[in-house]
Amino acid sequence: MTEVTPEIVAAHGLSDEEYARVREILGRAPNITELGIFSVMWSEHCSYKSSKTWLKRLPTEAPWVIRGPGENAGVVDIGDGQVAVFKMESHNHPSFIEPYQGAATGVGGILRDVFTMGARPVASLNALRFGGPDHPRTRHLLAGVVGGIGDYGNCVGVPTVGGECTFHPGYNGNILVNAMTVGVAPKDRIFYSAAAGVGNAVVYVGSKTGRDGIHGATMASAEFDADSEAKRPTVQVGDPFTEKLLIEACLELMATDAIVAIQDMGAAGLTCSSVEMAAKGGVGIELDLDAVPLRESAMTPYEIMLSESQERMLMVLRRGGEAAAREVFEKWELDFAVIGAITDTGRMVLRANGAPVADVPIAALVEQAPVYERPWTAPPPPAELDAADVPAPESLGACLKRLLASPDLCCKRWVWEQYDHMVMADTVQRPGGDAAVVRVHGTNKGLALTTDCTPRYCAADPETGGAQAVAEAWRNLTAAGARPLAVTDCLNFGNPEKPRVMGQFVGCVEGLAAACRALDFPVVSGNVSFYNETEGRAIPPTPAIGAVGLIADLDRMATPALAAAGETLVLIGETRGHLGASLYAREIAGREAGAPPTVDLEAERRNGDFVRRLIEAGRLRVCHDVSDGGLLVAVAEMALAGGVGATLTPPVDGPPAHAWLFGEDQARYLIAAPVDAASAIVAEARAAGVPAEAVGRTGGDALTVSGDHPISLGELRAAHEGWLPTYMADG
Repeated sequence: MTEVTPEIVAAHGLSDEEYARVREILGRAPNITELGIFSVMWSEHCSYKSSKTWLKRLPTEAPWVIRGPGENAGVVDIGDGQVAVFKMESHNHPSFIEPYQGAATGVGGILRDVFTMGARPVASLNALRFGGPDHPRTRHLLAGVVGGIGDYGNCVGVPTVGGECTFHPGYNGNILVNAMTVGVAPKDRIFYSAAAGVGNAVVYVGSKTGRDGIHGATMASAEFDADSEAKRPTVQVGDPFTEKLLIEACLELMATDAIVAIQDMGAAGLTCSSVEMAAKGGVGIELDLDAVPLRESAMTPYEIMLSESQERMLMVLRRGGEAAAREVFEKWELDFAVIGAITDTGRMVLRANGAPVADVPIAALVEQAPVYERPWTAPPPPAELDAADVPAPESLGACLKRLLASPDLCCKRWVWEQYDHMVMADTVQRPGGDAAVVRVHGTNKGLALTTDCTPRYCAADPETGGAQAVAEAWRNLTAAGARPLAVTDCLNFGNPEKPRVMGQFVGCVEGLAAACRALDFPVVSGNVSFYNETEGRAIPPTPAIGAVGLIADLDRMATPALAAAGETLVLIGETRGHLGASLYAREIAGREAGAPPTVDLEAERRNGDFVRRLIEAGRLRVCHDVSDGGLLVAVAEMALAGGVGATLTPPVDGPPAHAWLFGEDQARYLIAAPVDAASAIVAEARAAGVPAEAVGRTGGDALTVSGDHPISLGELRAAHEGWLPTYMADG
């Protein structure tokens, strides 16, 4: 057996103090298998040892929340005896090393988190951040990640309906791949992971175990360096066809009363799944590693326990249910093996070749995992950027085309056309709008889904940026007419041992918490991804937000597409022309400077509730959130979506015209309605204390800002839709 040396301990990511604690807990030195178990369970990826303290500040409860953080996924009530189950997770490090398999297995893992709870997956989304377009690896990484997401999701048969794809040099050395899945389940058939019942069988189902993915959790808890390519063996390999069989087999067995507990084998594989199930149930567990189905010969106990091979699940079955369960999984041509039993010892005992190979107290792996109060420093507040100090464009048309063709704002059709976003035939609003909408099968209600984050705001002011990420997700659901229900988050940051990075994390979490409280928008699941650094350079702070809302009646929802000529454009919300940290300042003026726009959470709530009431009442069918690029970009997106032009009229006594057109003030919506209806809406808004003003009219085949030359929709469409396909073709 391998001798445990100080060098091996360090290679497993344990500090001297942590290793001393392991020895104290065991009363002896661990063997190599036990060391591996402690290293993954105490890794940042599995233990949340740097973030746990701060995550407790997030609101997690509401009358409609059935299950918050702590399970495989969050669960919220959507009425009629049904629930939505959802979660978002990162697969950043694997996707940088091996983009196709890293992204594919990220999709597979998040699907398992959802159907483990008893829900049939109905939609997936992804939030992707790549390096600068001129970086030599960006095309390769983009092609691989999109290919992996598309191939896995398409083969499994779950539509990929939305997400984000942005670019910035801050991600050159560490891209972000955040995957989200949403499922629907009967409210009375939710499955949890707490093991119970001394003597009950522990059952392994799915694919066989190989050597892929070993040390995956440890890799995800460390920075990249010049030798990162050598970590390629730690990336798992996925098989979506097996995953589809696994979904159907699990859901079939879940229709019986055979399952006591169920957990997918994700990070740290058999180790994490067995430990977490036993810990949550307050029981012990014994495993016979000789019974684990293997696809490679001579695998050691260490390798079996730490493998992250995909498409595997662990179950605890009621006594006597093994034969019926075996029949189900063998029918679906999946491995099924009884590999152990639940005990009352509170310990994990592993046996191989008839002899014990590990004996560890389960509570020590979970409850005694280190928790750190990392030192942190708040970044200095940025100075405001005066709109007068940002030059106006010489040509509005050229400026707008440049913004619409910028990597962040350009049309991402090249991405989402590689995804089957219509499979299952319940997709109501496709990718490209404010929120995707999927029908709850067999009903006339829908789930609105979005992912959002503006990293440049978070970098400038973490607390404001965190609040804005939540507020924008809330707005995007509202703009579709949905009642926002809950949030899942994926918090991506650099090395938490650096006070500056930890300060970014703390600020963002404080902002998330404040916004979630103000908007009654609880966090029900999520993931923290630290150590997103390469050779000491951290990514921009990126607290990605996934969100779910409910549309009670799909006959009453809104889309961003302008639908008819002769309607009035009404801007809801106050416009001050804020250009700090804006895309206009960055892309047109070349300045990544200034404070981000203020997030007024009372205004967000008031304005959003007003807009949603109009949509729910059937009085409004065209609505778009005003965000990146400001008002003129929002109008252009609405015009391109509907094929109808528009004319904007800047106010005489407002901010400078370029600030009014491109400022990124928050809590704003742009709506279109017939003239009389629009006048009534403006009057009602003002009576309710909601800023509202008519800013233009729809019609024609161009965009016109009064006093400037028309910009044809054809020119705008060519700019908007041309950049990404051209960029990928040029590679």
